[in-house]
Amino acid sequence: MELNLNTVRYQIIFFIFIFLFSCEQKSSDQNEDLNKKTALNIQGYSLTGQPLISAPPSEKVLADFEKHKNNYFSDTSNADNLIWYGRFAAYKGDYIAAIDIFSEGIRRFPSDARFYRHRGHRYISIRKFDLAISDLEKAAQLIEGTQNEIEPDGMPNAQNIPVSTLHGNVWYHLGLAYYLKHDFPNALRAYENCFAAGSNSDNIVSSTHWLYMIAQRMGEPDKANVYLEPITGSMDIIENMSYHRNCLFYKGIITEEELLGFEGAASAVDATRYAIGNWHYYNGNHDKAKTIYSEMVAEKGWNSFGYIAAEADLGLMGSPPALKLRRTE
Repeated sequence: MELNLNTVRYQIIFFIFIFLFSCEQKSSDQNEDLNKKTALNIQGYSLTGQPLISAPPSEKVLADFEKHKNNYFSDTSNADNLIWYGRFAAYKGDYIAAIDIFSEGIRRFPSDARFYRHRGHRYISIRKFDLAISDLEKAAQLIEGTQNEIEPDGMPNAQNIPVSTLHGNVWYHLGLAYYLKHDFPNALRAYENCFAAGSNSDNIVSSTHWLYMIAQRMGEPDKANVYLEPITGSMDIIENMSYHRNCLFYKGIITEEELLGFEGAASAVDATRYAIGNWHYYNGNHDKAKTIYSEMVAEKGWNSFGYIAAEADLGLMGSPPALKLRRTE
């Protein structure tokens, strides 16, 4: 009996040792995974589970980030300083840090809709659509009954004229988050509010682009065409040239070939390519749409809205392609 008790004691000690060792090994593995993610600058995962990796930022963006970081820490009571600190964290590709900064802003300035608006935007970037919707719906509540205001550009256009507003951006990004979840009625509601939030031509073409696509995806082509009525070829567009051209394409003023000939920033090109793929989709040519979407997500610009929309539609169509690591230029 004594021998058996000793054996049991030894077995218990052995199993405790194995358990502690495995816990330590698991913790070590987790730390190693975290270190790898940090080294790779992984910001999140695509809708197919692939890592989203930010490329190194330019020296100018880094310098601007440091400037806004220093501005904030020199006066932490200033909400504007915190906004710009977070915005430039995102511009340098660190969406996780930007979300943390905007979360700090929400804790410190809970009635300032801008923090919900910007955090919601960056939740979209890392494919957290439900969190984005929650933030942007909160921002919509906070701006209700308030006077609209111009939202300064972090990356100014060629004319250095801001073309968007706080209200417009809240509704724009809320509509996008709903669209990416294929909740088209709520996306339509948001973009109708976005259209009403500003009368400049840039706002008209950006909101009309989404309103048209949403109505088509809802199977209401007549309604979609009504949204195109304000669009003309002579509109004075400062920034949203790709959305303007997309709308001209929807209206039959320019051809698909002419639309594809547009050259611009990567995000603008993605908006155009998605517009064409989506046009084929709601006109019944799903194979052509899937080819365009697949070509888009095989490239590097994972943070553009057109790219994310193509990724979401591929998931809806089934059997999305295996993707490589996503690194932006």
